[in-house]
Amino acid sequence: MKKKSIEDFISKIPDYPKKGILFYDISTLIHDNIAFKESIEIMKEKVDKYSFNKIAAIDARGFIFGAALALSMGIGLTIIRKSGKVPGKKIQINYELEYGHDTLEVNPNLSKNEFLLVDDLLATGGTAEAACNLISNSGGNVVCFLSLIELSFLNGKRKLHIPCESIFKYNK
Repeated sequence: MKKKSIEDFISKIPDYPKKGILFYDISTLIHDNIAFKESIEIMKEKVDKYSFNKIAAIDARGFIFGAALALSMGIGLTIIRKSGKVPGKKIQINYELEYGHDTLEVNPNLSKNEFLLVDDLLATGGTAEAACNLISNSGGNVVCFLSLIELSFLNGKRKLHIPCESIFKYNK
């Protein structure tokens, strides 16, 4: 299966979740085992040049790709959760959204680890930036951000100050 045919499995839903937004739905891609497997292989190839020993995945769709990549690469996975989802000791970071704010959490003690940060989509970069800062605040280091989809017209990678890789880039 080629990259273009994998892209055909990403549904584009206009005016969702609100008018004027084009939603990129990955559920149709992960529903197809061949397309999903191939997308993971392409994502792995994109980050072969980077040196990391753990994957950090962002709640919730980042977990899908992060877990598959970690399993495929034989390395551990750290999950970065939304507020109220991490039991016990945790480190939190608050960050601004387009219309409000949110909080991310992670278990502490990520020190001495080099991370590949994974999410399904990079848009404005706010959540990815907060996740990078959260990992850094816990003693870890993010060497690269990887997403299946990048909405390049929103310039989200400008906020990250690390290499960013994606499989599909959309300019509108």
